[in-house]
Amino acid sequence: MSSYNPIGIFDSGYGGLTIFSEIYKELPNYDYIYIGDNARTPYGTRSYDVVYQYTLEAVKKLFSLGSHLIILACNTASAKSLRTIQQHDLPLIDPDRRVLGVIRPSAEVIDKYTTTKHVGILGTEGTVLSESYLLEINKLFPEIKVVQEACPMWVPLVENNEIGNEGCDYFIKRNITNLLQKDNAIDAVILGCTHYPLLLESIKKFLPSSINIITQGEIVALSLADYLKRHPEIDKKCSKNAHLRFYTTESPEIFKRRSQIFLKKEILVDHLIL
Repeated sequence: MSSYNPIGIFDSGYGGLTIFSEIYKELPNYDYIYIGDNARTPYGTRSYDVVYQYTLEAVKKLFSLGSHLIILACNTASAKSLRTIQQHDLPLIDPDRRVLGVIRPSAEVIDKYTTTKHVGILGTEGTVLSESYLLEINKLFPEIKVVQEACPMWVPLVENNEIGNEGCDYFIKRNITNLLQKDNAIDAVILGCTHYPLLLESIKKFLPSSINIITQGEIVALSLADYLKRHPEIDKKCSKNAHLRFYTTESPEIFKRRSQIFLKKEILVDHLIL
């Protein structure tokens, strides 16, 4: 086995950096390789077949670069392609490798955040239409009622660094109002897109303080740490040299500049073709 077997992290663009930063904080000794498919983003409005095809290409690329464990740090990719990749593709590619998503970890702990058993989901159109959160939560906690609201403008607002201005607040207020009108008993809301934590301060302006806001980064990081403890056979395959590599399918300079919105620091980025 090669001495470089990083944990792979895949996202359609930049949002997965919010997941990566929390994973790195929790597990700093591991090697990581991040791929952002910025050339083909957004995934949220694309069909199931297209998202599956793009995600599978990224998974295969990460495997070829040494990863034995991959996190789909994208809610849309997790919603539209994870199960098919796990059940159909992995047995054919390599049954000893693993691909995990970001939706189930949030679903597994949602009962800790709600007393009314009414939960809201704010996500991209693709994630909402997939009903993946609804299905995962109801599978684990059938007594919990889930309502959803698609927020198609939120990702462009983040990526164009419009965070906190009046136009940004307008769309956030509108979507939150729509969500609460669907169910006024909601006492917990999952931010079902990895971009949304960057809008947290604006979101807090329009959600009552009594409502718990659940961001995925820390939850996914703790879930991954637990997974590695429970699966030492996978953990042994992950190299631990604290080495980081970032790739984008678009312009490295653009990725490097915009990634600072998410990571608050400068990183080295290379171009990659899927």
